[in-house]
Formats: sequence, structure tokens, C-alpha cells
Amino acid sequence: MNILVLNGSPKQKSDTFRMTEAFLKGLNRTGEHTLHIVRVIERQIAPCTGCFQCWQRMDGHCVIEDDQNAILDLYRAADLVIWSFPLYCYGMPSHLKALLDRTIPLVKMQMRQEADGRVQHETLTDFSRQRTLVFCGCGFPDWDGNFDSLRLQCRQCFCNLQLVCVPEAPMLNVPQAAVVAEPLLERFEQAGEEYGRNLALSPETVARLETPMIPKEVYIRIVNSV
Repeated sequence: MNILVLNGSPKQKSDTFRMTEAFLKGLNRTGEHTLHIVRVIERQIAPCTGCFQCWQRMDGHCVIEDDQNAILDLYRAADLVIWSFPLYCYGMPSHLKALLDRTIPLVKMQMRQEADGRVQHETLTDFSRQRTLVFCGCGFPDWDGNFDSLRLQCRQCFCNLQLVCVPEAPMLNVPQAAVVAEPLLERFEQAGEEYGRNLALSPETVARLETPMIPKEVYIRIVNSV
């Protein structure tokens, strides 16, 4: 399987990417995979200017000459795209959102209406074979209300999507929290093996990955005491 990982964390020591690395470790036990990891903060990706010249050229590339076109080539070739990032203001970090905005060259101006009534742009490439995983961690102590806008955006943007949103993610890089963080990372390894076998995660597995590591009240008390 050809896998593209878009690491959207701005930090070298990333809470969210620890989850992604554990997942990949488990996934690699299931077979030989080609892996491309892009640390997005290190790439030169300008904001989309809305010129739509890509829709005139229709070659799958953007007219802005920076690192985005190489990423677009990897994106089109990927069987699985993993978006890994921390939650910023209830969405993606800005540098990763710029990358997403600049995927417009992969679709056409022409539109079609889906069976559910939604209107979508036609794609330049058939992405029906491509699968998408989103791993997002946040510093909030729970799930409800914090990931809603992100979930809606991802459902609109990605094919064959599975979304895993993990609260209390900063604990993954706190040595004192290893007693609860390590079991979560082990669950991510197991999830990687499951995905390698089934190309999907069960609802039960997603629920286990998204369960807070410690009670909300305890987490808030720890955060407020720092």
C-alpha cells in the first residue's frame, strides 16, 4: 500500500504524531508498504490565491511554484492519506489548511449532484480507491463540541474517511503520565494492525482510541495547577 502521511504539527515533539507513529508501527506488521511522511511546517506552501488557473491547465498542478506540486503528486498516487495534526481553534493548523486549500488542482470546475443531493466538483483523478485517516489530538479533556466543525469539514473534503479525535493529547509527552499514555499508544499500535488487515477501524476501536485517559475533573485540575 502506498501511504502518504501529512504531519501537520508545528512542533518537533508532537503529541498527535506519537499516536500516528504508533499506528504506523502496527500497520507495518501487516505487510510491505511504501511510506512518505511530509512534515508540512518545513515546506514552503503559499496560501491559495483563488486564481483558478489550475482549472484552465488541468494538469493536476498549481501555478504557484513552491513545494505544493510535489505533495500533489504524492497525494494522487497514495492509496491511503493520513492527516495527523493538533486541533487549532476547532480546526486544522493554518499551514496544513493552506495545503488542503491548494488541492484544488485535483478537481475540475465541472460539478455533479450526488445521490444525497450534495453538489460536488468532479475530480481530475478517480479517488474512489483512496482511503483517508484523520488523527487529531487536542488539549481539551473531552470530545463533545470540540471536534464538530473539524468532523464536518473532513466529511466534505475526503474520500472513504475515518476520523479519530483524541482529547487530553498533551499527556502523551508528559513523562509523569506514561502510566495512562502508554496504554493508549499500545491501542494505536493494535489499531494499525487492524487497519492493515481490514482497511478499516471498527466503531469499537475508534471509541477506545477516543476515550479520555483520565477523568475530566482530574485533567482540568492538573492543567490549572501548572
